[in-house]
Amino acid sequence: MVRQPTNHSKKAILTLLYEHQEEFLSGQKISELIGCSRTAVWKHIQSLLEEGFLIESVQKKGYKLMQSPDGLNEAEVAAGLKTNRLGRTICFYESIGSTQKEALRLADEGAEDGTVVLTNEQTNGRGRLGHTWQSQRNTNIAMSMILRPGLPIEETPQLTLLTAVAAADVIEKVTGLACGIKWPNDILYDGKKLVGILTELQAEATYVKAVVIGIGINVNGDPSSLPEPLQHVAGSLQSITGKRYELAPLIQNFFEFFETLYTTYLQNGFQSIRPLWEQRALNLGKLIKVRQPGGRILEGIASGINNEGVLLLRKKDGTLAKVYSADIEWE
Repeated sequence: MVRQPTNHSKKAILTLLYEHQEEFLSGQKISELIGCSRTAVWKHIQSLLEEGFLIESVQKKGYKLMQSPDGLNEAEVAAGLKTNRLGRTICFYESIGSTQKEALRLADEGAEDGTVVLTNEQTNGRGRLGHTWQSQRNTNIAMSMILRPGLPIEETPQLTLLTAVAAADVIEKVTGLACGIKWPNDILYDGKKLVGILTELQAEATYVKAVVIGIGINVNGDPSSLPEPLQHVAGSLQSITGKRYELAPLIQNFFEFFETLYTTYLQNGFQSIRPLWEQRALNLGKLIKVRQPGGRILEGIASGINNEGVLLLRKKDGTLAKVYSADIEWE
């Protein structure tokens, strides 16, 4: 696990350059805004140049960011972010085994609500039910959010469904693709998986201390470069639309969409989110096969979800079964 060295002044300078990309910022102005000397500003600019940032310097005008190296950086995501809490604290890693594992560790140490773990490369990502999640360097989004919603344990699955709605909404806004949701959390377009979501809890008895939600979005990756079993089920925004997308604006949009839905949810309950999820549900009203942990298989009609976010399955004998966690298939 390699963490990008933390230098608050340098990050603050880079954030300012992102926020003022249409103009030059003088060294004096930068030093006043972040509280360091002009000499320190110059040294930090030189360090950014060494890292691959293209920064134009003009005497008596100052500095202007012209181009960034490939991949994400914390300052680019922070610049212009309009959320109140989500993403206001970002723990950024150039490469990490699992953002989810790191977020769980930070949550246990008391990380504040809205903290996000973000990386350019995830080498050992995890999905639901023991699945893995592939995240290619500098091409996809891999991150985990730490939330402290104060919910009872039985209501936390609702946050997975809320996250799925936010992800589908953002993809439609940015790309125009009207995606569907496969219960509970996979975002699909034309049968290809674009997003995976993993929700985990830290709890004592019935009290939830923290909810950690991991999100992986296939943005600019090439599905043909994935292991053979995944090539036929995975897609990416670029492979579908033929366009390459900037990662930071996509993340910012997701944070803003999610926070809006999350605030509504905390104020009004899951009944405000449930119809949004059902509008995008792919499997409702269809005959599905449910593979539960332990190998048990159920078949029936997907009849909807209840207010806990549990899938309701109408079996052949007419009885209704509640499905809490499973893989599902349909024709």
